[in-house]
Amino acid sequence: MSIRILLVEDDEHIRNTVKAFLSEAGYKVDACLDGDEAHNKFYDNTYQLVILDILLPGMNGHELLREFRKIDDTPILMMTALSDEKNQIKAFDAEADDYVTKPFKIQLLLKRVEALLRRSGALAKEVRCGKLTLLPEDFKVTYNGEEIVLTLKEFEILMLLVQSRGRTLSHEIILSRVWGYNFDGDGSTVHTHIKNLRAKLPENIIKTVRGVGYRLEEES
Repeated sequence: MSIRILLVEDDEHIRNTVKAFLSEAGYKVDACLDGDEAHNKFYDNTYQLVILDILLPGMNGHELLREFRKIDDTPILMMTALSDEKNQIKAFDAEADDYVTKPFKIQLLLKRVEALLRRSGALAKEVRCGKLTLLPEDFKVTYNGEEIVLTLKEFEILMLLVQSRGRTLSHEIILSRVWGYNFDGDGSTVHTHIKNLRAKLPENIIKTVRGVGYRLEEES
């Protein structure tokens, strides 16, 4: 599974430079220049890392950070010219994972990106959650060592729930992340796939939050 990064930066030169270096390093990069576009992209796609400026047209970086944290724990690296202590504390209080001030050395930025991806497990060839083991490159799943055969959509839903474990994901978020923003479907599509997924898992670790969506809970 390729690593996908969302880069939010309104300075064209910095945006193009960072995107070029990250792409050369083997990452898939979606770059945007304003907060509103970034909000839509994050809602409609799954990213393994976000690089986020603060001073942006539309929603600013602090606002985006708070919105993103309502959805999942994707690593977020703040990349900004604001070097004062107040903005740094504000970002970390909102659960930013790292903070880089401009100007910066591009090689150092790449190392920070690599460190965050390694820490989050995105660079791992397998993802573990309780008795579950997911192999993203092969789209395979085992439970307590026994392989479970899933469809592609079932695997993608399970991976999304694992990456967001402990958080409740709405029907709308699952639909947009797995099927895409333009998919002509509704919550019943998600419900059907969750039902099928539960039937294949030996234990019911996917919990329904009535009127909201679904949450994955690790076994105690």
